[in-house]
Order: sequence, then structure tokens, then C-alpha cells
Amino acid sequence: MILGLIPARYASTRLPGKPLVDLGGQSMIERVVRQAQQANLSRVVVATDDERILRHVHGFGGEAVLTRPDHPSGTDRLWEAFQQLGTPAEVHCIVNIQGDEPFIHPAQINALADLFQDPATAPAIATLVKPVVSEEELFSPHLPKVVLNQRQQALYFSRHPLPYQRQHAPADWLQHHRYLRHLGLYAYQPAVLAQLTQLPVSPLEAAESLEQLRWLEAGFTIQCAETELDAFGIDTPEDVEKALLRLGIKPM
Repeated sequence: MILGLIPARYASTRLPGKPLVDLGGQSMIERVVRQAQQANLSRVVVATDDERILRHVHGFGGEAVLTRPDHPSGTDRLWEAFQQLGTPAEVHCIVNIQGDEPFIHPAQINALADLFQDPATAPAIATLVKPVVSEEELFSPHLPKVVLNQRQQALYFSRHPLPYQRQHAPADWLQHHRYLRHLGLYAYQPAVLAQLTQLPVSPLEAAESLEQLRWLEAGFTIQCAETELDAFGIDTPEDVEKALLRLGIKPM
């Protein structure tokens, strides 16, 4: 059984009440849930810290659980939600789906879920990567990059372009190397997720502000699946306007 969990926190510095923002007649969290329900998942559950989101999800027929408001990360929220669901033994994979990506494609979720179809060969952790296609992407600190080994496992994540090419000018880097950026979609074996929540913040994580570096420093392997499909996260009112335009709706 593959379980999809969607962390959805009400408080947001730049966009309070973000999961409930209306996008063309549907809330952002409903759009995420509807997209996830089209993927190869046995069950989709929202993990929220707010009664308003809980009631809203139940109102459109979705499943949700109420978690503590003080979790330091979405990973911790997922683990509490999983425990509330009774830690069903038949679940062999938990997919962590970002609650602020209303255009997430079911194929992106399936790219990770497919890695866990056979529990005997399933990775401990998996995540999604995408080829970098522009210089703007390459040098944006908001779009983490990743380098892989020959088994498609992550060696390192950084907000800086990886690798640094000494022999070429930065403007020419994309011509000489195939760069990959990281998309924030994860999948874990339940027992591994339990271990991840016990790890302290690591030096590399603190430096880059990337939680997955904590896992690498602790010795976990992160398998990567590749997609050509982009991600579109919503963090600001400007992002909401862009989302409405994407839906063919002119912002007010």
C-alpha cells in the first residue's frame, strides 16, 4: 500500500491561510488533493495544524487529520499523521506531497511511487529531479541543485550550481554539463521516516537550509527519479496571480 500524505500549515509569513486560497473556484489544497488522487496511491490524506483546513478538506470529501502546530518541519508533521492513522502495517511507502503545488502532475507522483512497487527492492528514501533548462534556473538560490552517482542516488544538494566548472565561464556552463535541480517531492519507507524525525539538525543542513542534507550526513541513501515536468509552488500573492493566469483567469 502506498500512502500519499500532504502537509498543509495555515500560518505562512508571506501568504497566511495559503492552503485555503481560492484558485478558480477550488482551494489550493483541494487542487493538490484532486491531482494526488489521480496518481497510483492507495490513499491520500491531508496533515494539517488548523481546524479550518481540516473542516474544509472534509467538506469537499477529502481525508484529513489534525496535527500539532509546533512541528519544526513537514517531515515531522507527516510522521504524527501516519501514527494517527494507526501506522497501518500494510503501508510500505509514504509519499510526501507538497501542499502548495496545485499543478503537481500525477506522473510526477507515480515516478516515485513506482520505485516502491516491490517492497523487496524499494529504496529507503526517494525524491524527484529535473534537468535545468535555463541560466536563470541554474543560478537561482531558490531552486536547489543536485548531483547524482551512477546509480541515480544523490551525492549532494546545494543552492549553488553543482558542479563548478573551472575550465568554463559560468555563462557557458549549461553547454558543457547536464545540470539537475531538485523538486520537493519525497517518498520513504515508514520505518525510515520514523528514523528521520529523530535526527538533529546537521551542519550542512544549517549552511544550505536544505533538510535532505541532514539525511545524507546521517548516512541515508536518497534514490532519485527524473521528470521533465516542472514544479509550480505558491508562496506569495504574486504566485497566486501567476497561478490564476495559468488557469486562464485574469487576477482581480
